[in-house]
Amino acid sequence: MGLLDRLNDDMKQAMKNKEKDKLSVLRMLKAALQNEAIKLGKSQLSEDEELTVLSRELKQRKDSLQEFENAGRMDLVEKAKAEIEIVQLYMPKQLTEEELLEIVKQTIAEVGASSKADMGKVMGAIMPKVKGKADGSLVNKLVQQQLSQ
Repeated sequence: MGLLDRLNDDMKQAMKNKEKDKLSVLRMLKAALQNEAIKLGKSQLSEDEELTVLSRELKQRKDSLQEFENAGRMDLVEKAKAEIEIVQLYMPKQLTEEELLEIVKQTIAEVGASSKADMGKVMGAIMPKVKGKADGSLVNKLVQQQLSQ
């Protein structure tokens, strides 16, 4: 079952259960996926492209959450957290920090990086491997730690 089919089924279920907030988030995800397909001139997105859209939607919500927390808007913080949880249901299983650290060490060895000057080279090699499975800022932090040792 494709992601759009899954979203449609979940939207129907949310309508039946009268879950307005969930339905709203699912509609936004579906619209984002359809807009991306139109932008790329395709009838259907590949799994990778779907993952890119989901990652972008998740990042937007996490950024919003941070802004709401900084502004002290607790009413919006709760809403953003609920949206993040819903979007994460459609993301692949996230890597643990230990698994991620192993990938970071492996990639540093592959590209022969030795200092922080090689940061871009390492990040460029790692990100496609962990796309959608790890937060970019965590990857960045782990790479910096490994390169500064």
